[in-house]
Amino acid sequence: MNSQPTPAIVTQGAARRLPRWALLLLCAAYVLPGFVGREPWKNQDMTALGYMFEMAQGTSPWLAPSLVGQPPEFDALLPYWLGAWAMQLAPAWIPADFAARIPFIALLVLTLLATWYGVYHLARSPRAQPVAFAFGGEARPADYARAMADAALLALIACLGLAQLSHETTPSLVQLGFTAVTFYGLAALPYRRMVPAAALTTGLAGLALSGAPAMALLFAAGGVAVTVLAHPDDASLRGTKWSWAALIVIAAMLVAALGTSLDAWRWRIASFPEPAADLRSALRLTVWFTWPAWPLALWTTWRWRRQLTSRHVLLPLWFALVAVATTFVTRSSDRSMLLALPALAALAAFALPTFKRSAAALIDWFTLLFFSGAAIVIWVVWISMHTGFPAKPAANVAKLAPGFEPTFSLLHLLAALAGTAAWAWLVTWRTGRNREAIWKSLVLPAGGAALCWLLMMTLWLPVLDYARSYVPVVQGVTRLMDNRPGCVEVLGLNRGQLAAFRYHARLDLRQAGGDNACPWLLMPQALQPALRIAMNERQWQHVGTVRRPADRNDNLALYRRAG
Repeated sequence: MNSQPTPAIVTQGAARRLPRWALLLLCAAYVLPGFVGREPWKNQDMTALGYMFEMAQGTSPWLAPSLVGQPPEFDALLPYWLGAWAMQLAPAWIPADFAARIPFIALLVLTLLATWYGVYHLARSPRAQPVAFAFGGEARPADYARAMADAALLALIACLGLAQLSHETTPSLVQLGFTAVTFYGLAALPYRRMVPAAALTTGLAGLALSGAPAMALLFAAGGVAVTVLAHPDDASLRGTKWSWAALIVIAAMLVAALGTSLDAWRWRIASFPEPAADLRSALRLTVWFTWPAWPLALWTTWRWRRQLTSRHVLLPLWFALVAVATTFVTRSSDRSMLLALPALAALAAFALPTFKRSAAALIDWFTLLFFSGAAIVIWVVWISMHTGFPAKPAANVAKLAPGFEPTFSLLHLLAALAGTAAWAWLVTWRTGRNREAIWKSLVLPAGGAALCWLLMMTLWLPVLDYARSYVPVVQGVTRLMDNRPGCVEVLGLNRGQLAAFRYHARLDLRQAGGDNACPWLLMPQALQPALRIAMNERQWQHVGTVRRPADRNDNLALYRRAG
């Protein structure tokens, strides 16, 4: 196969790097909100915390996590270990739920870092380099690679689906982190030895321990294929590709052995969706969840089509295809799609050297209007909640979250004002100068996503906590018990509800039936008719019903044992 000219045309001026202070501030503004100062949310966030809490308290086996006798819905070990270890090691003055988030903060940072370094090494490969000009002036390889890595990091932050799921203490974030580490290990193998090899092994093992051993082996298989199919012009792999391929195979074999020893292969999901409805749902999810990376990734695939076997295209394309395909054959499609984001961000970055000025301007104007409009809506709703003007937004909030009383936080207001001011400065900067920087088209998408996430996690945090946490329901139930609960039998509660009552109220929960003689019985209101069938209704006296403010399907009925 003859070498084809690269479609990338980049001058040295366009390869300037994004100022480090600006990049670090953007990452901090994106990472910290959502981890700090909020309650655990339903469902998966609270559920995972419940298993971590049980393990930290010594009431659950470490190799078989359980919560009131129920195993996790997403079978994994490492995510619960991390949270439980953090709870045990944290000082007493740190709330347990925040302590559990600390390793997950590190995992999100690791995801951003591994994506940056992975794309940096892919961009250093010879076939990813831009066209050499007749009289010089093209981007130097290291500067070009650094600018492309900055662009990939911006593209990752800009993805709409990353925000919520990457700020939850769930196995999904652990899988995302180790997917990014695996991606970096495979991308950097031709240029380093020990660190990429260690990263590859760690990433594959982390995926296996996080409930995704099959995906770990698929990623490894793709890494072998990319290494073996390396183009002859890629001098970095010439003569060593079989050694690297053997190393990847050995790492995959070790992971397979680890999965077998822990009986991890029984965790593979083998459900298949219905052809019509689920397919449409998965397609809609793909479109919004991966925006704006997916159209750029498609453009990269087209513009670099003569280099599809090159490492900088084939490796992220394989990672993205594996994750997207998994989305269509699993129940937790959004959490499977999460694993595609680092690879899609990498592909999105390689679209930028092929862009025309009109395409870049279209992205800028769309992003400016979309995120500015979203920020205005967030501010208007917040002002309405606190002042009553305009009246309609406050009325909508009262309808969606009945009983909510707005609370004012000066710290949240100052953070929101600082973020809004930074957005205004960024828009001015983008339209005023530095127009030739290759990453310029992704500055506004990343900044807008970070701004809206920051505003939601400050201005809207009280109402989101009220609507999405289990605290109001737990408090309502304990008040009906006169704060003297004893043990409580439960019937039909989901894992999130069980975790909430164990963590927030420390209730001694037991599954209804058997030889239990608890004074209380708790069940969903919808299951009250089933009480006559499942148990002797005459044994129980209805005490009251606790209504969940934002979801009537979560209303709970409390009974006291008669006599």
